[in-house]
Amino acid sequence: MNDDIYQRIEKSARFRQLVKKRQTFAAFLSAIVLILYVGFILLIAFAPGWLGTPLYDGTNVTRGIPIGVGLIVISFLLTGVYVRRANGEFDRLTRELLKEVKG
Repeated sequence: MNDDIYQRIEKSARFRQLVKKRQTFAAFLSAIVLILYVGFILLIAFAPGWLGTPLYDGTNVTRGIPIGVGLIVISFLLTGVYVRRANGEFDRLTRELLKEVKG
């Protein structure tokens, strides 16, 4: 019985649509994170003096610290964006697909 359902799911146009949407969205968010992290690494490699400059006189906090923390925060936020869409649109599409296949 399950094999029959799995085969119907794989043949479904809705399933292909769901997979394509999910993969495209995940690739887009991954590209954003990759670009930001590579940019940060390039700053470390080619502008260490600029990153090592204190934010203002009399502090030990350099420009690199808030940028690094910002990258971590952005990663968490983008994860939240993905989870929100996965729990909303992608779950809705999955329910519709199952209803179509089982019905």
